[in-house]
Amino acid sequence: MNGYRILRLSDKPALLEAAASWFHENWGIDREIYLASMRESLKDGAAVPRWYLVLDGEKIIAGAGVIENDFHPRHDLAPNVCAVFTLPAFRGQGIAGRLLAYLCRDMAASGIRTLYLLTDHIGFYERYGWTYLEEIRSDDGELSRVYIHKL
Repeated sequence: MNGYRILRLSDKPALLEAAASWFHENWGIDREIYLASMRESLKDGAAVPRWYLVLDGEKIIAGAGVIENDFHPRHDLAPNVCAVFTLPAFRGQGIAGRLLAYLCRDMAASGIRTLYLLTDHIGFYERYGWTYLEEIRSDDGELSRVYIHKL
């Protein structure tokens, strides 16, 4: 993967502020929401929330999180992989697939057996072992596809 590193934010907590800003800039969700979740992920013991980064040197080029609920009413579909994003200049290199595999292994090692995610992509997550489950309306009123992945 061209020397890129995948790590948990908890492995490099000094990146907390930069990571919250990076996700905010790429998703447009309030930076404080990311900061609160990321701070929670730095506490010992809990498997969720957890945040993952892909670094090129010290530059964040991709990332994802695992949270209880990704802004939808189906609280039984938890935990959720969220905010999967790779910077456009780094797409097409398999980075997101490696990131997803890494976080799935990490979640399985933490005792999590099933993950869910909401997306409007069709065909992308299937390549990495995810299965379409159903369509639901997210909290913002948009229809989203729900995927499931058994670990």
